[in-house]
Amino acid sequence: MPEHLFISDLHLSAERPEVVQFFLRFIKQRAIQADHLYILGDLFDVWIGDDDRHTPIPEITASLKHLTQSGTHLYFMHGNRDFLIGEDFCRDCGAELLSDPKPIELFGTPTLLMHGDLLCTDDRDYQAFRRQVRHPDFALQFLSLSLDARREQAKAYREQSGEANANKAAVIMDVNQQAVVSYLTDYGADRLIHGHTHRPADHPFTIDGNDKIRHVLGEWHDDSAEIISVAEDGVKREKYTRAC
Repeated sequence: MPEHLFISDLHLSAERPEVVQFFLRFIKQRAIQADHLYILGDLFDVWIGDDDRHTPIPEITASLKHLTQSGTHLYFMHGNRDFLIGEDFCRDCGAELLSDPKPIELFGTPTLLMHGDLLCTDDRDYQAFRRQVRHPDFALQFLSLSLDARREQAKAYREQSGEANANKAAVIMDVNQQAVVSYLTDYGADRLIHGHTHRPADHPFTIDGNDKIRHVLGEWHDDSAEIISVAEDGVKREKYTRAC
């Protein structure tokens, strides 16, 4: 039976080697069993350009390349931390880069895939920042800098973001339900799968009497991760741990 796996918010980095090794184990043991793997953003904690080859990027790229060469279709969506990932990285690991949002059909159910940050419309400061850094001119200017300069600038952005989030009410950083309704209505979808908020849960609701559902992916830790599996017999949440 064809299986589609969905993950997000791994935040892989050299500073989190245990999570990196846990992810590589997941690719070898679990992802390779699936027909499709969707990474819905924030695979990396920060991305400063496809020309960055610092540890652990080469090992992760090689693992994903092995996965796709083994027959699993790999899809990648930008997150708020790794939105500068480009076609070079995707080509190196054999992934297809998805737009955000991305409508797909899953076993007869119109489904919308998102990273999730576009849904957090109550956080107006973040949305303004997002528009700024997602502008093509920003990418051109940033990627023209040396790797060291990009690394320092990215570090400064992360520190500013951490300080800003510490002073925000939790509800502001969650999704806005009206935004959810608007996206599902615009794309004619019955199911939404996203990450970003680190609040894994399933949220059923209705729009004009029609049943809808929002599935939220969780963040990864060094010994556990929550995966969503979609097959012909439905949607399942799966806990992947070191004991698996």
